Amino acid sequence: MIASRPLEATAFQVENIKMAYVFYESGLSINVMYALDEGGKRAVGFKLSDGMEVPEELASFKFARQKSKLAGTIRGSYFVVKNAY
Repeated sequence: MIASRPLEATAFQVENIKMAYVFYESGLSINVMYALDEGGKRAVGFKLSDGMEVPEELASFKFARQKSKLAGTIRGSYFVVKNAY
């Protein structure tokens, strides 16, 4: 359960991949990506705004830093979803 209040949610599809994003008041964004093809890849990603501390509820994840010319420093983590749900 994320403690921060959600501000906006969106979902869209690009070819055979569906994506959903939720943006939170704290600066956190969570995205879910999954391929519609049988056995396709699925993943959940977490991104933190620049300067944002890792929320307590996500402290068990390791967040990597990546530099982007467009977005500055990005801190994020993700995990691949296995099995069928």
